[in-house]
Amino acid sequence: MHFQKLQKIIGYEFKNHELLLEALTHPSIAHERGSECNHHNQRLEFLGDAVLQLVLTDRIFKLYPDLPEGKLTQIRAHLANRHTLYKRAQAIDLGGHLMLGKGEEASGGRERLSNLADAYEALLGAVYLDGGLRAVRKFVFAQFAEEFQNIKQTTPRQNPKGRLQELLQAHSPNGPVYRVVHESGPDHSKYFEAVVEWEGREIGRGNGSSKKQAETVAAEAALASLPEITAQPGAPAPH
Repeated sequence: MHFQKLQKIIGYEFKNHELLLEALTHPSIAHERGSECNHHNQRLEFLGDAVLQLVLTDRIFKLYPDLPEGKLTQIRAHLANRHTLYKRAQAIDLGGHLMLGKGEEASGGRERLSNLADAYEALLGAVYLDGGLRAVRKFVFAQFAEEFQNIKQTTPRQNPKGRLQELLQAHSPNGPVYRVVHESGPDHSKYFEAVVEWEGREIGRGNGSSKKQAETVAAEAALASLPEITAQPGAPAPH
């Protein structure tokens, strides 16, 4: 199974098709078959996450030579946000190519955000192992061209939380609500994960080395998805 259609969509031809197969194999396959099958995409996902961080860091470091570390971190976190990866995965129909266990398939696994974001990172890991850093850099630059352009057009010096509040209150008197959902690490090196909710549902998630940074990244993720959020059934109409 060589997945020619997917390779054509992504513009990359694998030399080792076993890597692509592994990237597309969900852990539910192993769980259903027991210990006889440990060949799934979690290890490649781990690698792909690190590769993506490296490529994005290099790219934004060169795009914004005057920005401090904190701002660069916010931009990278926005680009590598799971919602962004989910959108990238949808754009290449990654869900249609996943190898799923029967239970995962029946429960809508091909459209699940976590499955698609994880598989996208695994695909990056597979491209890296198959073609090296040059190949994966070319892949990421092509895949994230729209995101890079959007970030250049909307300067990172803007206040994402203020902008999100302003846009949402055009639809409803209720503004966004932020919650820190995870905190870890020693006092001198904390890690926070925050979500932003609106009208009772989560619309963005982010992380950072402070609560403020995590909330800012969550707001950026929500801004990136705002047209979809406000177009959903049940969303308030603009005033």
